Amino acid sequence: MTDFFQFEADFVDSLRCIPMQVRCKLDTCGIKLKLPDWNQMTTDERQALVELPCTTETEIQSYREHIEQLIIQRTGIPPTKLPIEPHPAWLDSAAVPASLQEKAQEIGVTLTQQNWAALTPLQRFALIKLSQPGHENKNFPRAIAEFHLL
Repeated sequence: MTDFFQFEADFVDSLRCIPMQVRCKLDTCGIKLKLPDWNQMTTDERQALVELPCTTETEIQSYREHIEQLIIQRTGIPPTKLPIEPHPAWLDSAAVPASLQEKAQEIGVTLTQQNWAALTPLQRFALIKLSQPGHENKNFPRAIAEFHLL
């Protein structure tokens, strides 16, 4: 899962921002990683966070421990832990979240259940993240286009 989205192209070479696949892993393991903390990590450490698996319970626990150690090593402060959603919306291919549907309609797009089901879990995760209030939403229309939802 080391493919990056086209809307991330302006920063993936340097990994100066946290890519969606790492954000998904962070939500999966319940760790908040701030951009300044990410930027204190070496390129190799960032790349490892991209490449390390985080799917099974064992992998999730290992990823959590690894990222916790990295954050403490780089900042001297333990990371903030986040609640882990037991049934994350991005893994539910049957129902388009209402908040995402509203955000899509703001740009003239209606997401059907068939559209939603055809997306990968990571694509669904990206759309949910990009549609949240307070998030820089400039990539939301780019993601909609990239995922062929126009």
